[in-house]
Amino acid sequence: MDHAPASLSHSQRRSIGIITGAALALYVVVRLLPTGTNLSHMDFRVVGKGAIEFCDPANPQFIPVVAARSPVSLALQSDAPPAQFKPVRFTLTMRTASGKPIAPEDLLVAHTRKLHLLIVDPTLLDYQHIHPEPGRRAGEWVFTLTPERVGTYRVFADFTPAATVRGLYAAADFNVPGLVPRVARETNQTYEAGGYIFTLETPSLFQVRKPADLRFRMERKEGGGPVELRPVMGAFAHLVAFDEERSGFAHLHPNETDLNRPPAAARPELTFKITIPQSGRYVIWAQVNLAGTVTFVPFWIDVLP
Repeated sequence: MDHAPASLSHSQRRSIGIITGAALALYVVVRLLPTGTNLSHMDFRVVGKGAIEFCDPANPQFIPVVAARSPVSLALQSDAPPAQFKPVRFTLTMRTASGKPIAPEDLLVAHTRKLHLLIVDPTLLDYQHIHPEPGRRAGEWVFTLTPERVGTYRVFADFTPAATVRGLYAAADFNVPGLVPRVARETNQTYEAGGYIFTLETPSLFQVRKPADLRFRMERKEGGGPVELRPVMGAFAHLVAFDEERSGFAHLHPNETDLNRPPAAARPELTFKITIPQSGRYVIWAQVNLAGTVTFVPFWIDVLP
């Protein structure tokens, strides 16, 4: 049997040295390229235990945003006191833990937008996904919202700093005056809206800390026919899961990522994966674009110990 030589020749060592040097030089050049942001990776770090971790999009999990310490602070101000069924304009101010404003140039585009706000009321029956626009001052973002219910709304911010290239989160609250009603939330795998039937299949034994596969389907309620499923925010659908305490959320995207290969129109089906860390009842809101109309549908599930 032939054996490789014990040592490399001079020409081989020289070639390896050239390749290594070129790689190091390329790394230095990339690090020195301007990104448009004055913030660094260290501006998005919190020292000590309980700090929120950057999200790995390849392994979607429930993020405990409220309990964890985020390196980003949010402050909300409204032009008028929020009221049920009335549009109100908000200014959201985003700053790092050290007080530096977070402007558009400090964020990367993720799913067609630089900043996603996932907003939900105490009953989890009013979920709204909003994309603020930059305000007049650095760190300010403005948006208009019409609350459909009352109580303390929670605003989760979902964004990707250019300095880290990893997803990050923060939260803030605002109150809509009124008595929050008691609402019975029965588990469901189907939901009807706008002439469509939506189905979310979950594992028969949905347990904590175990990756779960989800199947989301759409079909016409009467007469069948094709479902015109269009992309929304760079995906065929988005799922967002909240726990009853609204301690955090999970933002899921389908495994079917090629927008040039849509699912079968007769009964389109998409698959998702999620890991839930705590048992209890959750709502999973699905967001889809059907023939140009964006539709939100809720599914209530129980996650077992």
